[in-house]
Amino acid sequence: MEGRVSEAIIPVFDAHVDSLQRALDLDHDLGRETSGHLDLVRGKRGGLSSVVLVCFVDPAYLDPKTDGPAARAALLLREAHKLAARHPDQLALVGNGAELEQAHRSGRIAGIPGIEGGHAIEEELERLQWFFDRGLRVMTLVWNNHLSWIRSCQSGAGPEIPLGLSDFGREVVGEMNRLGMVIDLSHAGEQSFYDVLATTSRPVIASHSGCRALHDHQRNLDDAQLRALAENGGVVGIVFHPGFLDADARAEEVGLRETDAYRALQGKNESEKFLLQGEFMQQNATPMPAERLADHVMHAIEIAGIEHVGLGSDFDGIERGPKHLEDASCYGFLATLLEKRGLGAEEVRAVMAGNMERVFAEVTGAGALASTAKIRAHLD
Repeated sequence: MEGRVSEAIIPVFDAHVDSLQRALDLDHDLGRETSGHLDLVRGKRGGLSSVVLVCFVDPAYLDPKTDGPAARAALLLREAHKLAARHPDQLALVGNGAELEQAHRSGRIAGIPGIEGGHAIEEELERLQWFFDRGLRVMTLVWNNHLSWIRSCQSGAGPEIPLGLSDFGREVVGEMNRLGMVIDLSHAGEQSFYDVLATTSRPVIASHSGCRALHDHQRNLDDAQLRALAENGGVVGIVFHPGFLDADARAEEVGLRETDAYRALQGKNESEKFLLQGEFMQQNATPMPAERLADHVMHAIEIAGIEHVGLGSDFDGIERGPKHLEDASCYGFLATLLEKRGLGAEEVRAVMAGNMERVFAEVTGAGALASTAKIRAHLD
C-alpha cells in the first residue's frame, strides 16, 4: 500500500528563487544556514531536490553609469558556480535531465542557473550562447520593465514597445529552443505570452505566477492562459507571494509600505534593504494562511490538469511567504495541505517536483550540446 505523503519528505523542484543576490551583495554563504528565505541547509531540510538559482538583474543596471545588465548577470552566475565549488557535497549545477537525476542519486541538490529579465542579454542574441556555455538553462524573457522586443504585464508601455514579441523577440525564442534553454513567461504581457506559445517548438514554464481567477493581479495567469500553457506541454509554478495570491494581503502590504517605519528602512545596498523590508513585513503583516496558496494550486490543476502545475516560490525575491511556508525548510507543509485536498501521493509528487523535472529534461535534452561537462568552472 502506497504511503501517505505526510509520512516522508517529498522532493521539491522550486522553479524560481532569488537567493544569489544575497550571496553576491551580502556575502551570504548559501551552503550554511543564513537569514533570508533559502539556503542549501534549510532547503535540504524541506526536501528541496532541484532549484532554479536566478540571476535577477535590477533595471537600474541599464543605467550607462553601471557596467551593464550582462555584467551583473555574469557576476551572479559566478556566485552559483562558487557555491557549487564551495559545497560540492550539497549542490551540483546541472545542464540537462540526466545530470539532474545524477545529482539526486548522489544526494545533492540540483542547481539550475537562470536569468530573470531579458534585458540581461542587452539585445545581443550571441549573449545567449555565452551564458549557455557557462551553465545558464532558464531565462525569464521579461521582468516588469518593458523591452524593445517584448512587452511585460505591467502598464505604461509607450508606442515604441511591441504589443507582444518583435521579430528580434522571435529570434530569442528560436535561439533558446535551439540551445536547449527553458523559456519562462512569468512577467510577460498577455500578447507576449501568446506570441511565445505560437513561436516556440518546446514546452515553456511560467515559473512564479498565480491564478487570476482567484486574485485579479496582473502577474497572474487567467484560465485561458493556463489552458494554453497545458496545450503547449508546459507548467505553471505557483508563486508563494501573498500579494499575488490574495487581495486582502496585497492591500495590507501596500499600506505597510506607506508607513514611516517601512520607509525609514535602509541598508548598505539594495539587497540588505530588501532583506530588512522582508523582516518588517513578516513581523507586521497579518500572516496569510498557506491554504490560500493551496487554493491556487488546486485551481490551476482544475483548469490546466495535474501534469501542468508546479512550484516557483520566488523566495528571496518576495518580502514574505505564507504562514507555515516562511522559508525553504517548510515545503513539506504544502505537500500535506495538498494531500488533505484529495491529491494522491503521486499527484502531490508531480506538483512538488515531477512536472517541472519533465519540462526541464525535455527542453534541455541529454546530448553534448546541453552537457555541463564543457562549462568553464570560472567565468571569463
